[in-house]
Amino acid sequence: MTFRTTLACAAFVLAAGCGKGPDVTNGTVPVAAATGARPPAGQKWTDVVSQTAEGGYRMGNPDAPLKLVEYGSRTCPTCGAFGQSGMRPLEDRYVTGGKVSYEFRDFMVHAPDLGVAVLGQCAGAAPFFPLLEQMYLGQPAFLDKLEAASKDQAFVTRVQALSPVQATTMWVDRLGYVDFMKQHGMTEVQARACLADPKRIDAVTALTKRGSDDQEISGTPTFILNGQKLDNQVVWPQIEQALKAAGA
Repeated sequence: MTFRTTLACAAFVLAAGCGKGPDVTNGTVPVAAATGARPPAGQKWTDVVSQTAEGGYRMGNPDAPLKLVEYGSRTCPTCGAFGQSGMRPLEDRYVTGGKVSYEFRDFMVHAPDLGVAVLGQCAGAAPFFPLLEQMYLGQPAFLDKLEAASKDQAFVTRVQALSPVQATTMWVDRLGYVDFMKQHGMTEVQARACLADPKRIDAVTALTKRGSDDQEISGTPTFILNGQKLDNQVVWPQIEQALKAAGA
């Protein structure tokens, strides 16, 4: 995928909701007596984070019998609600024991998502999930700015006339994400270098395209447990119930 073709995925409708994908399956096949494993010496499983072949970031035991994948948008309020209420118990109760791994795959549904995802991945594996959690905790303020920006016709018109790199940067500047990254250990030079990197932008866009094409993802959050979609299950109590039903 060339850098210019990212426009096909990045031209989002500002008013679009997070949405949900089509119903595919309900429930998962239980894993009998799911057991964990010891993490590497001196680490907890929540410290073990790596990028997957699919382009997401996985926390936990790579050989965990239960593999939870989330396709999420960092500006989706429903995703934010899960991030605010579910990430900590998911990590503390399930990932830490080695029975469950958790992979997050950025999926773009709103105009700023491309730049926000690039920034969220920019620092690499180790800070990926702490940054994701902090983005969700700060989401209400970001969404207020997004709503104001979407009503600013002059701003929207300027963005539409820009190149992909310029538009991406203008969105994250308007919503305050560059300042957010500076507050979390990244220099402005590093942040802007990531935003201007065509390979990073293409990689994030390709992740959304693969989710749409291969998994029929059309909205966020969409959770997949051991290869099966969890129908209409988007809040932490529902996800926890699915994990327990599968043997966690």
